[in-house]
Amino acid sequence: MISQPSRHCTVELQALPSRIGQVRRIVSAQLRYWHLDPLIDRAALGVTELLTNVHRHAEPDKLCTVEIELLLDRLTVSVRDHDPRLPEVRDADVTATCGRGLAMVAALSESWGVRPDGESGKVVWFTLAAPCPAVELPARPSYRTAAETASAVSRSFAEVEHVAGGVRSGHAPARSAVAG
Repeated sequence: MISQPSRHCTVELQALPSRIGQVRRIVSAQLRYWHLDPLIDRAALGVTELLTNVHRHAEPDKLCTVEIELLLDRLTVSVRDHDPRLPEVRDADVTATCGRGLAMVAALSESWGVRPDGESGKVVWFTLAAPCPAVELPARPSYRTAAETASAVSRSFAEVEHVAGGVRSGHAPARSAVAG
């Protein structure tokens, strides 16, 4: 088995309705970058529910941190806030319009939980199984400047013109470093 380094992304925010949508888009984009498209809907729904709980219930403030981490075949999404009160799963009435957030997180995830974070906060998290094998990603993308791209394109056109005209000056024949 090839070992895979841990990958993570952290976002700090005020859990306001407009910010929740932004974080949902950030999580979706990060999962696309990691080639985890099948997890996007469940991760976005889960993080939306956790951030909505912070918005509705957290005191003394709505400041929180969202972290997503991919470790081997497991994606963990966690939300840390400054309220030490631990949430509880409720039995919501069928006609209730709220109160199902943690039950939904439990239903969509492989596992979930809550833990105290110091004396004045908590972390609520859930995990999703990541498809295997995970795609190996470059350490960071490489980008050409516009000038480098233009130069490469003009060199390519020059090569095509030489080949088309039957002249290919300045090029040595291809050689192999492998015997045989």
